[in-house]
Amino acid sequence: MAPSGHAVLQMAAAAGTSGVGGRLGTMGRGQGSAVAALKGGNMKTYLMALGGAGLLLSVSAVAALAQTEKPTLPPDPPKFEAQGQVDYVGVKDIFEFKALPEYHEPDWVTKNFVDTGKLPPVKDRLPKEPLVYKKANMVDGIGVYGDTLRHVIGGRPEGWNYIGGQSQGWGGIDIGMSECLTRSGPLFEIKADELEPLPNLAKSWEWSADGKQLTMHLIEGAKWSDGVPFTSEDLMFYWNDNVNDPNVTPLNGATPATFGEGTTLEAKDDYTVVWTFKQPFAKQYLYQMAYGTFCPGPAHILKPQHPKYSKNTYEQYKNAFPPEYMNIPVMGAWVPVEYRPDDIVVLRRNPYYWKVDEAGNQLPYLNEMHYKLSTWADRDVQAVAGSGDFANLEQPESFVEALKRSASKDAPARLEFGPRLIGYSLYPNYSANGWGEPDERGQAVRDLNRNDHFRKAITEAVDRKRLGESLVKGPFTTIYPGGIYSGTVYYDKDSTAYYPYDLASAKAELELAGLKDTDGDGIVNFPAGTAGGKNVEVTLLVNADYQTDKSLADGIVAMMEPLGIRVILNTVEGKQRDALQQAGKFDWMIFRNTEELTSVVQKTVNLAPVGPQTSYYHRAGKDGQLDLLPFEQQLVDITNKFIATSDGAERKDLMKQFQKVYTDNVYGIGLTQYPGALIINKRFANVPKGTPINLFNWAEDSVIRERMFVPAEKQGNYELHAETLPGAPGSAGAVK
Repeated sequence: MAPSGHAVLQMAAAAGTSGVGGRLGTMGRGQGSAVAALKGGNMKTYLMALGGAGLLLSVSAVAALAQTEKPTLPPDPPKFEAQGQVDYVGVKDIFEFKALPEYHEPDWVTKNFVDTGKLPPVKDRLPKEPLVYKKANMVDGIGVYGDTLRHVIGGRPEGWNYIGGQSQGWGGIDIGMSECLTRSGPLFEIKADELEPLPNLAKSWEWSADGKQLTMHLIEGAKWSDGVPFTSEDLMFYWNDNVNDPNVTPLNGATPATFGEGTTLEAKDDYTVVWTFKQPFAKQYLYQMAYGTFCPGPAHILKPQHPKYSKNTYEQYKNAFPPEYMNIPVMGAWVPVEYRPDDIVVLRRNPYYWKVDEAGNQLPYLNEMHYKLSTWADRDVQAVAGSGDFANLEQPESFVEALKRSASKDAPARLEFGPRLIGYSLYPNYSANGWGEPDERGQAVRDLNRNDHFRKAITEAVDRKRLGESLVKGPFTTIYPGGIYSGTVYYDKDSTAYYPYDLASAKAELELAGLKDTDGDGIVNFPAGTAGGKNVEVTLLVNADYQTDKSLADGIVAMMEPLGIRVILNTVEGKQRDALQQAGKFDWMIFRNTEELTSVVQKTVNLAPVGPQTSYYHRAGKDGQLDLLPFEQQLVDITNKFIATSDGAERKDLMKQFQKVYTDNVYGIGLTQYPGALIINKRFANVPKGTPINLFNWAEDSVIRERMFVPAEKQGNYELHAETLPGAPGSAGAVK
């Protein structure tokens, strides 16, 4: 189409606001006369005013610029009536730390273990002031002992050295075994004016007058599941020899930058530690001390295997506790006592667990946890069918059938949908600094990724409505432009730039990025002298464990073809996908977004490359330096300001700025977002209303499983190791 002077003026002005990638940048001298020429509709005068023969943009490029579309506001998501409602409470409504007059435990524990001298009395196994859950916050009140919670998971445990980098299989295993300094999962029900990470292993804390130091008081007298006292030594081993050892990568990627550059931690005594931050009142990092970035392991077991204290290599340290190693000491409610490869992991109640209810009953109520080793898709099927008890319904392909099944009167499970907090983005690899050691083609793709016209071409070639409908029909999915999720507290629609599906505009953006089909085969070519002028081929890293990921990847391949981009899928199972991502071995990746774009206050350092290793898709090269684009530096500055302030109004304003810069520049190419549903067997009690499957943490943490119980009349015969407890570390399993 022939552009009007006004249309080209608008596009040129928009391009002139950014000096990123292939944009016009600042026009400099002659800009005023160029604008005047455009107002008069004189294209030739416009071109000459911008520099004549030395012009950066050709006539065809200017024509392409005129055909590009400006962003608009995203559409509102469709209404979805099935979403549950949360009853908001204060922190002290949930629990407090205090001593009680007396304590109780299952009768069989007293009879088989205390009366026979195998265990001390329950009062001697609890801390001075246990964490006491309050009855009023329990939906169904004080519970009863017995029964099993049956999970089905698609992961496979590598072993039990979580802080050394071993996966325990996901699906809630690690959450059931590990406890962290603070806790975030239950925050979904906390009133906004009290929103702050909950005390946990750290029962209290206070700030110094200048806000640079945070003194934490640990729960005193708590013990690991083998009876060894939990002390500050466990924290210092985790901090000094795992987080701060560059040869160790804790499973959830904790690095020194996770807690702020230059932050230090010091133990004052067995139950007191002091954090020292560069920034005053860095309350943001309290969230980083929750699952899974500050969940210490048992130093008395792990430390002797660490290379600093042994002759082991780091690989030997990481793998010193394989899944066959039973009874690894934990601070969580359940301990692994049986492992059958590709079959099941069984956890039994921790006899030293340090939490009780108001009646003095030592928790957990449930004696046993099962993790059947199957597939993630099978998890949903079994939970709906009743052969599993708990699932986070994340795969939209299962929504309709699950709803139909749960609507039946004899359905064993109920569904509770939360807000639309699951979403996927396509992330380009922005590191042009050698991270991942790309070949010539890979380096050329990264250079394109750093060009904003190229990113706009990609986002405008994505038909998000069609992508969502390819997963599930109905009012589930909605268009996701990228950035902060709609429906969350920090989302601001007016700050969100959405580039609608427009193939013609996308092709015009490709031309502005300098890409043309020079050999007539329908695929654009790299410019002459770049990657041999060959076809632009991009590898897309995809998680093979989830059908949703694969379906979205297939959609991207199909949608990029008419644009002239050939996408080649690298579909690998999740563990390998994670390794390739961390090593920088990808051009693009499809990634399911996590806490930083939902709660924002959780894992905030992952919002932008604030440190060499904090970003999932832009990390430093071997020299430790980041090659940030100008708008990325803006994102880093905004993120650091957000971390540094606790003022609510300022934080909201900063996230508006963040959202605008993020979506204006198409930092992450949003694809689709949708709600998840908690599937829970109807026999279970004390499941909080409106529990989201993932907000501040996964639902396995949010529901507070140690409080869940099954009424006596509904209990089944599911325990595989009835009336047993975990044995000595490394022993064969449960003991009677």
